[in-house]
Amino acid sequence: MNRINLVCLGVKDMKAALTFYKGIGFETYEKADTPAIVFFNNQGSKLELFPIKELAKDINEADPPVMKDRGFNGITLACNVKSENEVDDLIELVRQNGGKIVKEPVKVSWGGYSGYFQDVDDYYWEVAYSSSWKFDENDMLIIENV
Repeated sequence: MNRINLVCLGVKDMKAALTFYKGIGFETYEKADTPAIVFFNNQGSKLELFPIKELAKDINEADPPVMKDRGFNGITLACNVKSENEVDDLIELVRQNGGKIVKEPVKVSWGGYSGYFQDVDDYYWEVAYSSSWKFDENDMLIIENV
């Protein structure tokens, strides 16, 4: 059993979180403004293991976030896209919908292009592109060799 079916984010304000995620393109059948629970329909996912100190530096090399009770907890979520323009477009959509851009998209050391944002509950998300990435027929990211 090697899969993740759900990633659950605990949110402080359901209405604000629902509005934010719908605003950046997440789709749900939910019609209520403040439901008890929401499920978004997403394409597949991958789980990545990455050294925590390196992950913190990836977010901000000059001033990496520190693990604490609130704030950076060593976990990021990622949306891998198919072009640099898609990175820029999604970061702009996040900005327009109240997300906090913590790292504007830039060319990165591993040869890709990425930026980071925090959602309305301060969860960190990376939006990234690499010309070497491939996607399968279900838009699952294929990672063969690193």
